[in-house]
Amino acid sequence: MADQREDQHAPGATATIEDTDRSPRVANRAAFTKPAEISSYEIVTHYFKAASERLGLPDDVEAVLRSSYREVQVQVPVKRADGKIHVYSGYRVQHNGARGPYKGGVRYHPEVELDEVRALASLMTWKTAVVGVPYGGAKGGINCPVQEMEPSEVEAVTRDFIHKIDRVIGPMRDIPAPDVNTNAQVMAWMMDEYGKLHGHTPAIVTGKPIALGGSHGREAATGRGLVYAYREAAPHLGLPPDQTRVSIQGFGNVGSWAGRILQGLGCKIVAVQDQQGEIVNPDGIDTEALTKHLREGNHIEEFPGAEPVAVEEFLSTEVDVFIPAALGGMLHGDNAHLVNAKMIVEGANGPITPKADEIFTERGIWVIPDILANAGGVVVSYFEWVQNLQHFSWDEREVNEKLGTIMRRSFREVHHRSREDDVSMRIAAYQIGIERVVEAARTRGYL
Repeated sequence: MADQREDQHAPGATATIEDTDRSPRVANRAAFTKPAEISSYEIVTHYFKAASERLGLPDDVEAVLRSSYREVQVQVPVKRADGKIHVYSGYRVQHNGARGPYKGGVRYHPEVELDEVRALASLMTWKTAVVGVPYGGAKGGINCPVQEMEPSEVEAVTRDFIHKIDRVIGPMRDIPAPDVNTNAQVMAWMMDEYGKLHGHTPAIVTGKPIALGGSHGREAATGRGLVYAYREAAPHLGLPPDQTRVSIQGFGNVGSWAGRILQGLGCKIVAVQDQQGEIVNPDGIDTEALTKHLREGNHIEEFPGAEPVAVEEFLSTEVDVFIPAALGGMLHGDNAHLVNAKMIVEGANGPITPKADEIFTERGIWVIPDILANAGGVVVSYFEWVQNLQHFSWDEREVNEKLGTIMRRSFREVHHRSREDDVSMRIAAYQIGIERVVEAARTRGYL
């Protein structure tokens, strides 16, 4: 499936990690799987509690902010090509709406479950607050095996899901967007289904095709946001682009766009991983050619511009910047010691477990956290929403300039707070996000 995500991934290069791989060179793919002992919800809760304790939040306020305002679970049955009715579960979690309408992507993946959606909805609350866009946080998902489904089956699942959550979404209530394994086409189906009930409403979703009111620059926004974060952090580590070596874990929408934009700046992409395997070239990998190679349905290890390697060798490749842009929890206590980088820029949501975060801190690796680094997608989603409400369109140059202004300002605010409070960038970002949500909730009168 193609995509233009709120948060991640792309056509022909879905950045999930599978244990089954046809290459004997990658026998130990378990080194990249999320550890079973910790969930996405536990990861987010850990970071939230660390920041809230530093802020001295009262227990009752913390309880309000930690839990979700609304959680919806619906049955999504679809008759598939095998003639059988398959029943999936669809979720929409609205975490906190103190600062504006709920906002967050919808992912299609067999492993989608309520705790994961809760975690991602919470992340969206803090992410929108950190970058200062007037949204709350939400997330959605359906636990369907989308890569095994026909387009007509995906459309049926999408339309049924929107029909069943219709009463809790709306352009001033909750605005879905693409995420893992969803794309502009899926958003078009969502908009159309909602429109059957409410009339033509482009602002009901973001990440739409340009022809239906999508924003220029939306497809590249999350990857471009990562690049803005890198460019702000790089001078502090003495890393000019022409001397920066980069490794990308997960070469979907976020990873591929970040790679192509970084390459355009003069950075050298020396290692890339997707769900099929890992490749390395010390002289640099042409990310434009690799993107084309994967979109044509080829295996990453067949790419002629690099050599296949084992997972451990990919992880331990010496680089300046490591970009985890796959799924959550992929860097953990069992593999964090292998990462050989000066800076990690989180392209995925929650890619680093608390144990791995501790290891990176002890090793002096600077981590630019997800709720700052990968916020470019929701920023440009906000731009798309604004354009839809105004019935007006901005060109790509204007979108990118506005994105850069917000990302640079947000980075500097988080970096200043980090130095002022002597905490990590992650804790500083959470503190800023929590404070802004608390201020809005108290001003509205429910805290």
